[in-house]
Amino acid sequence: MTRISILTLFTLLLFASCGNGQRNSRVFNVMDYGAVGDGQTDDAAALQAAIDACHQAGGGQVVIPAGHTFVCSPFRLASFVDLHLEPNSCILAHPDEQHYTESAFRENRGEGMVWISGKHLQQVSITGTGTIDGNGVAFMGKELDDSYELKPVTDFDPRPHVLTLEDIERLVIRDVTIRNGAYWTVHLIGCYDALIDGISLLNKLKIRNGDGIDVDHSKKVRIANCFIESGDDCICLKNRREFEEYGPCEDIVVSNCVMTSRSCAIKIGSENMDAIRNVLFTNCIIRESNRGIGIQNRDEGTVTDVTFSHCIVEGHFFSDVWWGKAEPIYITSYPRATANHKDANWRFPKGATEGRCGEVSRITFSDIRCSSENGIFIGGDEPGKVKDITFRDVDLLLGKRTQYTGGVYDKRPCKGEGFVHDGTYAFYIDCASDIRIDRCTSVWGQSLPDGATPGVFRRQAERVSVTGSSFPATK
Repeated sequence: MTRISILTLFTLLLFASCGNGQRNSRVFNVMDYGAVGDGQTDDAAALQAAIDACHQAGGGQVVIPAGHTFVCSPFRLASFVDLHLEPNSCILAHPDEQHYTESAFRENRGEGMVWISGKHLQQVSITGTGTIDGNGVAFMGKELDDSYELKPVTDFDPRPHVLTLEDIERLVIRDVTIRNGAYWTVHLIGCYDALIDGISLLNKLKIRNGDGIDVDHSKKVRIANCFIESGDDCICLKNRREFEEYGPCEDIVVSNCVMTSRSCAIKIGSENMDAIRNVLFTNCIIRESNRGIGIQNRDEGTVTDVTFSHCIVEGHFFSDVWWGKAEPIYITSYPRATANHKDANWRFPKGATEGRCGEVSRITFSDIRCSSENGIFIGGDEPGKVKDITFRDVDLLLGKRTQYTGGVYDKRPCKGEGFVHDGTYAFYIDCASDIRIDRCTSVWGQSLPDGATPGVFRRQAERVSVTGSSFPATK
């Protein structure tokens, strides 16, 4: 070996050594900052110290080491920090309600508190194959047949949301397991350029308000390759009034996800005081859910330019605790109710006691396979409010699967009667216009659903076209 090659090799080894040292200086193990990880000690202060040190050093990785459970009261993320959970590691929400004092919705303190949060940040990530556990059952009342009893609250609900992430630019959540939320699980507020990829989000199906991922006033969001089980909505797009300064929710793509919900697996609304637009859901599977795909507009905001394609939807009835009546696809715009205290106090514009609902239009469903106890429901409060809806290659298998009484559709939350009692049709169109049904079919299962009625129901329905479709008579 020549002198030049030896010198070159020495130089390369020196640079590699320096490089490794530099990388190691950017790794912050929480146990070096006093974390115990015994599943009992509150390690929040140690995690916060590691996160702050990482941020002050210019960024890096905060490591949650394998084989430990770190009980934590609330703590905050920071810019340029990757919170990395090693295999068989767990961050567990502290079960003492007294730790949770910061509202997840600003002045509105009636809908849960903050646990893990971040606000006005850049380049934040949560990665690894460990677990973030919201300890949800610790905050519930007694277990019922189909749900957990909610503890009585007035204007303060101490249940913690798992992740509350506000105004973060370039957010990544990848591969982790997030489970057992006591309220909402992953809430993105006013975020820009966010990626959620490959996570398992496993909530208790009996916990009410247990949303999976809520995309709120956020833009350029991609959700892919996730498995989500949640008592409430799995993935929900919305514009909450508390965060109106962040503007529309737009440019959202969801792909290759598998979901189960006791409410609505994929939902747009019901809180929507701005615009939700330019949205694509594709290659998703919905199993054992109450309602499959739902657009539930209840405020003055609009929902436009949304496409659902190549999805499988399977649903059946659950009790009235859960919104929905097994509608595989549900497209509605109704003014919200005024009686419920949550609606009356925080859902309407400031100073208003009643609200109005905005337009739902330019919505497309293509290549959807549905199996449920109920048909597709389309409805609005006045002509022209719900319009320009296309169904292409949508197939329905309709059959009775549970002992719950059918022949009913769920309009809640809305003014007036919350349920529509009628036959079970393939398509139920109630006050909507410009509806195109092309190459769609329905067939009956082995047991007919209650009130089985073939075809398409129309009431105040204008310009409905049905082409190349088949709706056989009842057996």
